[in-house]
This record gives sequence, structure tokens and C-alpha cells, in this order.
Amino acid sequence: MAHQSALIAEDIEAYLKQHEVKSLLRFITCGSVDDGKSTLIGRLLYDSKMIFEDQLAALEADSRKVGTQGGEIDFALLVDGLAAEREQGITIDVAYRFFSTDRRKFIVADTPGHEQYTRNMVTGASTADAAVILIDARKGVLTQTRRHSYLVSLLGIRQVVLAINKMDLVDWSREVFDAIVEEYRDFARQIGLTEFTAIPMSALKGDNITDGSANTPWYSGPPLMRWLEDAPAQEDLREKPFRMPVQWVNRPNLDFRGFSGLVASGAVKPGDKVKVLPSGRESTVDRIVTLRGDLPEAVAGQSVTLTLKDEIDVSRGDVLASAAAPPAVADQFEATLVWFDDEPLLPGRPYLMKLGARTVTAQVTEPKHKVNVNTLEKLAATRLELNEIGVCNLALSAPIAFDPYADSKDLGGFILIDRLSNRTVGAGLLHFALRRSQNIHWQALDVDKAARSALKGQKARVVWFTGLSGAGKSTIANLVEKRLHAEGRHTYLLDGDNVRHGLNKDLGFTEEDRVENIRRVAEVSKLMVDAGLIVLVSFISPFRAERRMARELMGEREFVEVFVDTPLEEAERRDVKGLYKKARAGQLKNFTGIDSPYEPPENAEIRIDTTRMSPDEAAEQIFAWLEGAFDPGI
Repeated sequence: MAHQSALIAEDIEAYLKQHEVKSLLRFITCGSVDDGKSTLIGRLLYDSKMIFEDQLAALEADSRKVGTQGGEIDFALLVDGLAAEREQGITIDVAYRFFSTDRRKFIVADTPGHEQYTRNMVTGASTADAAVILIDARKGVLTQTRRHSYLVSLLGIRQVVLAINKMDLVDWSREVFDAIVEEYRDFARQIGLTEFTAIPMSALKGDNITDGSANTPWYSGPPLMRWLEDAPAQEDLREKPFRMPVQWVNRPNLDFRGFSGLVASGAVKPGDKVKVLPSGRESTVDRIVTLRGDLPEAVAGQSVTLTLKDEIDVSRGDVLASAAAPPAVADQFEATLVWFDDEPLLPGRPYLMKLGARTVTAQVTEPKHKVNVNTLEKLAATRLELNEIGVCNLALSAPIAFDPYADSKDLGGFILIDRLSNRTVGAGLLHFALRRSQNIHWQALDVDKAARSALKGQKARVVWFTGLSGAGKSTIANLVEKRLHAEGRHTYLLDGDNVRHGLNKDLGFTEEDRVENIRRVAEVSKLMVDAGLIVLVSFISPFRAERRMARELMGEREFVEVFVDTPLEEAERRDVKGLYKKARAGQLKNFTGIDSPYEPPENAEIRIDTTRMSPDEAAEQIFAWLEGAFDPGI
């Protein structure tokens, strides 16, 4: 059973050799706040003799100083290492710990129970083979118990222990235990957890942790440690088709070009036919290179460098796969998404999506529903808030190679990243490609943007005016267009108010609608630029993310941002349309500058200070800038 082998002192090489043949089980502890997750792991480390004498001395000292057990050993302090964790008695970050027994090695992730740190629980669960879900016997099944169980099921973990902890505080009542198990079984059945093992325990006292407890004569199941030792390890990924995301193109000299990465599944040998995705090109494996020499075969879990017999284009983020059984390629998907950020998910807003080593731009085009983790009811949703879970449609800027998450965590799991702050804002699981993404292709056209621009004798571009309501954007844009028209230029002015009478008349002024408002206008602007026009766009466009999205739709130097900079006090003083007065009176909701934010540009090409110049002077400055920046001509 659990102990620290005497071979460590007697024969370290024999000890290490023994470890090489032991299987490894990765598991997580999860559940609600203060259910005893950190205490349980501390007890496992203590009972398996994986604590050195100096650590034990420090633990005893810390227990007297900041412990919660009245001076007795507080095992949670072995895991809760952050000062904030010790002060609050909660886990904030994911803590990974290693321990072993005679039969097996373990890596356990202690995940936080607080709802605010659900993202950290998902991080820990993403690599786990099993889950230990703790419940405080005094409190029963809580909302966070249900949320974590639902996430465990979503992430494909099917080996689950329901650890009903603190049974000593309910006098080891079998009735309490049975009632909790029955309630949890009803919920588990609904989320697909058809099997789980319920164990009554006291992590603090050690009951039913490594050995059976005399306090539970009515329980005949295994103690936790025995269950962990007997649980099957992760599925054998070597039995699946070969997949290797390319993490690095290895080019040390002119005579060598290899593709490095971790074999995610399957096996590969020299001579095997492989396909490069998403391009679809095929070649044959020439060598399998490692630091210690070439290998006759590489299998799932090994990091290697493959060389190919043909000189074909392979880049970081591509996937090398079995030519006989390749993954699919698509750019639109249905996915389950767990939202991590304080700022809500807004449909239409561009995010970075990272799947394996590949990063593309992604937009949520249509939230289908979100899930109430208590009732599992599917609720209508236009956005996802912090810690909410929903099913959405995704549209990507480029096709990617993928497998459904149920088949491959590596090619089916992804994260979403905020493009401006670089925060990880969500994690998701791909279900399947949307059929329409397979049926829609770019049609090659002979007359292109360059030809249309040449016919008009001008360089097509977008001049994007942004600023608060009342700043003077429309007035200045109108004057700029008049000047361009007088010079014989082919133009079109897209004004915010005018577009809302037609193309965007179905949109309101919620954040979601504002994002969609700008997305549509950016796409229309791109079409007009493709037609060879100079497009003037006058929209408040309050969010940097959408303005950046519009910029990235255009070609190099085709997007000119004009910041019509007017202080809120001045715009409100003007209040030509009376909108600020209505907003202050509460008659207009989500009005920019009052109860909805405006994010000013950080690096606009042109800044107009309307407190120092007239509209005519501003228009002349913009015209002069355009003429000078794109010489010859506009």
C-alpha cells in the first residue's frame, strides 16, 4: 500500500527503475468551497510517506500559526501555498502534487472550489484520467458540486469517485450518506455519469483514505487509495489514428528540415504515408529523429522530429496525420464553451482561438443556448457571462484540422483569447463541423480589386471616423467626401444613423447589437473597397476590438482611422439631437459615454481635436493627410 520505498535510501537506481514500469494516473479533486479537497490531498501525501522531515516540521509549525484545526496538523497547508489561500482557507490556483505507492504513480491536481476560479478547475481537469468530487456531508450536493460534475462529464472523464467527506461531523450517519448518494445519482444520470463510486470518509482523520474505517461498518467498498490504484489508466492513444500537431519547423542548417511535435495519438514509422492538414498535401515519413538518435517507430506521448521524403510546405500549427485516416478540416463548428472572463462573450466579436499549436481568429456567430447547471435546463442566450456554459456556433478566419473532442482532446479542445489584453477568456470543445462550411467555397473572379481601382484611377481604402455621439463625425466625413468628389474620386459614405434605417434596422443598442452593427458595416466596407471605392465610415464604434476587426479585414494601408476627439463635456454641451439629455434622464439605455463605455483609439492615423478646429479645417487636414500618405494621388 502507500509508503515511501526503502529503495530510495538503499538503491536509488533500483527505485528509479521500479518507477519506470509503474503506470501513471492523473486525477483531480473538485467540488464546492471548503469541502476538504486540499486536506484530502495533504492526507494522501502524508499517508504515502511523501513528505520529508523538514516539510513535516514546517507543516506542524504552520498548522499552529495559520491552521484551522486548533493546533493539530492542517493537511490543507501542504497544498495551499499562496498567502491568499492560507489567509482565506480556500484554494485559488491549481496545485499539482506527485505521490506514489507500491503499485502506481499519481499526479493529482487540487482545483479551486470557488465559482470565481472555475477556469482553473477546467485547466486541471483537461489532462485528468479520473476525478474525485468531494461533498461536505453536512451540506450535501451544492451548485458548485453540480457545475464541477457537469464539467467533468463534458471533458470526457468517466472514472469518478464521489467522496462524501466530513462524515465524522454527522456521526457517521448512513442515512445522511445514502441520501446524498441518491440525490447525486439522479443528477449524474442526466449528465451521462452512469457510474461512480461513493466513499464515506474523513480526510482530516484519515478514515477510508488508505485503509477501511471502523467507523463505517456499513460500508463494504474500497478506501480511496485502493480505488485509485485499481482505476484503469487513460485510454491507449496508440490504438487511434496517427496525429501530430507541428509545434516547430526544425531547420538547423540547409541540409535538414524536420517537423517537431508531440505525437498526440497513434503511431508512425518511416515509410508511412502522411497527410499535411489543412492543405491536404501528402508525403512519406523518411526519418524519426530524436536527441538520442533515430527511432524505428514513434507512438503517442513521444516528442519527435519527423522528416519527409518530399519538399512540401508544412508550417507550425499544421497537423501531420495518417493519410489513410486523416482528421476533418473545416472553418465553422458547433462547440460547447465555458466562459471564464468578467467581460461577457459577445457574438460577432473577434477572439483568438488556439487549438494545439494553431491560432486563428474566431467569432461566435450564434449562441444556441446556455445550460442551467442545477436543472440542466437549456436556456435561450444572446451572450455568456462569467462561468456560464453554453453551446455556440463558431466561424473561423481559416480552416483548421480537427477531431471532435469526444475522439481527441488534442484536436478537439481549444481556448479563446482576448485579442487586446491576451487574457484567456474561454475554453471549448468542438462537436462537429457545420455542414454549410463544407459547401461554401471562394469563387475565383477574373476582375479583382486592383483592376477596379485602376479603372477609377484611385487606391481603394476605408476612412473610418470614430468618436462620441455629437463629436462631429458625420459633418466632417460629409465635408471630406465633398472634397474627394470635387477631385473626381469615386466614394461612398456609410453613416451610422443612415445604415440603421436599412441594413441594420433590426439591431438595438445592447453590447451584442453594437458589436453586430460594426461587424456588418465592416464587411460592407470590405466589399466596397473590393469594388475600388474610397469608403468613408462614420460610426461611434465604441469598442477597440471591433475597430481592430474592421482594420484586419482590409489590405495593407487600406484602413485609415480618424479619431474625432471631443471631450464628453463638450459633446454633451452641444447635444444637437437631445440624446444626452434623454440618456441622463434614463430614457435612453446603453448610451455611449453615459452608461456604456467608449474606448478611444490608441494609435489612430489621424486625430482631430474639435475643440481647436472647425469642421472645414478638420476636413482639409484629413484630405491633406490622405493626399500626402498615398502619393501619387488619393
